[in-house]
Amino acid sequence: MATFPVPTTPANFLALPPEQSALETASAVLIPVPIDSTTSFRSGARYGPAAIIAASSGLEDYDLELGIDVAELGIHTAPALEPHVGDPQQMTMRVRQAVTYYQSQDKLTGVIGGDHSAAIGSALACLDKYPELSVLYIDAHADLRDEYQGTAWGHGSAARRISERCPVSLVGVRTLALEERDFIDHAGIRVCYWPPGDGCVGDIIAGLGPQVYVSVDLDALDPSEMAAVGTPEPGGMRWSELVGLLKQVAEQRRVVGFDVCELAPNEGPAANSYTAAKLVYKLIAYAATSLS
Repeated sequence: MATFPVPTTPANFLALPPEQSALETASAVLIPVPIDSTTSFRSGARYGPAAIIAASSGLEDYDLELGIDVAELGIHTAPALEPHVGDPQQMTMRVRQAVTYYQSQDKLTGVIGGDHSAAIGSALACLDKYPELSVLYIDAHADLRDEYQGTAWGHGSAARRISERCPVSLVGVRTLALEERDFIDHAGIRVCYWPPGDGCVGDIIAGLGPQVYVSVDLDALDPSEMAAVGTPEPGGMRWSELVGLLKQVAEQRRVVGFDVCELAPNEGPAANSYTAAKLVYKLIAYAATSLS
């Protein structure tokens, strides 16, 4: 078969050529999950995965902080999952099956949302492989409602469903319902509210198990740095605080999976999609160093 004679740009994360994006040789797999059927304020997170992948083509492959070429790790961009808009629980199972498939091949898995309900299936799939898993859940909201707007499997219940199966530590929370505050007290959920008190972040890291799943809702960032989210909340984390936390976790624990959710690209400037792509890139880099 003749080779196409004109140079093209691959439509995958970092616009990688086949030798750096093939599943067989990749160390990491990114799974786009374009869902927002459980969003409660501003929709549009379904467009987040495509916007992140498109923006990633502008990133430099070399990570100045870590001194590694992230592309050389091998990153495979999986086909986007088809949304199941009729039943959020069925969508959870769909995500779980996809992550399990790639985890069984010993790949670092990263889910690109979509609304934060995608975290449930992804984290539970990692728990199946790593029984001592703990989850670091970074979000402006607690997401600990037992049920919200008629479903127990939406973004408002994601941390609650995960906490029923494994330890969850919350960072960045600055708004929550009374129901959630009562559950935190009753269940002993570890929370680092934002802005943090002295030693708060360190205590959270110290309480994590040996294998960690990292779940990031982009609204954990302050709206001045990340406006393109469904539920923006003032008083949030700065970029340096977020990546600083992730670096510390990777230095002290093994990061085995992650998700980055809730980018609603039409709700903010194009720079927000680039920031989200950079965060995915940093998580892959940090996880790679944590696994070495």
